[in-house]
Amino acid sequence: MTVNKRPGDASESIATPRLRLIACGALARELLAIINQLPPDAAELTCLPAAWHNHPEKIVPGIKSKVKAARKAGFTPVVISGDCGTGGQLDAFLDEENIARIPGPHCYQSFMGQADFDAAMDQELGTFFLTDYMVRHFERIVMKGMGLRDHPHLRDIYFAHYKRVLYIAQTDDAALVEKARQAATTLQLDYDYHYTGYGDYTAFLNNLCRRRQPSVAAS
Repeated sequence: MTVNKRPGDASESIATPRLRLIACGALARELLAIINQLPPDAAELTCLPAAWHNHPEKIVPGIKSKVKAARKAGFTPVVISGDCGTGGQLDAFLDEENIARIPGPHCYQSFMGQADFDAAMDQELGTFFLTDYMVRHFERIVMKGMGLRDHPHLRDIYFAHYKRVLYIAQTDDAALVEKARQAATTLQLDYDYHYTGYGDYTAFLNNLCRRRQPSVAAS
């Protein structure tokens, strides 16, 4: 919000452009919930298709386009995404453009926090992670998207080195827990559960907003 200086006013607010969060579509529900807890009009959200996880070559061009649009509209772009298979190209672009990104290689670590994620991997390297989004769309993403529904034998190829499904939950939802258990059974893997809430995303966005509060300068 811009505050216009009135005659005789001793100070003025230096307006800071609003944030436009450029995110993976798989995070939309969680990010909107966090945005609703931020100061009014602090940020808005735009997303890349979640399906681009299977086409990482589209991610950087897509983010470049959204960065350009955000700046043209007067927003400060912030990227809420992991590398997601770009092989470092995403961070190379963001560093060049001086654009902030939530730390971490993927959403699993961002939801769990690095320490808990590292501990989970130490416990069982062969872990297949599910988030709320993946549980909701398991049939489309995994069973149909990976061809398992039409070609069940692919299960032994794709998951030969996996031992368990770890459902890292953003919400306390008994129906999703049951769907995650069924997913583990379908994949013939053990099942574990870890509640994360919104993980590092909440602190990252809150800290970003606090750092960007309008400053007050003497006239």
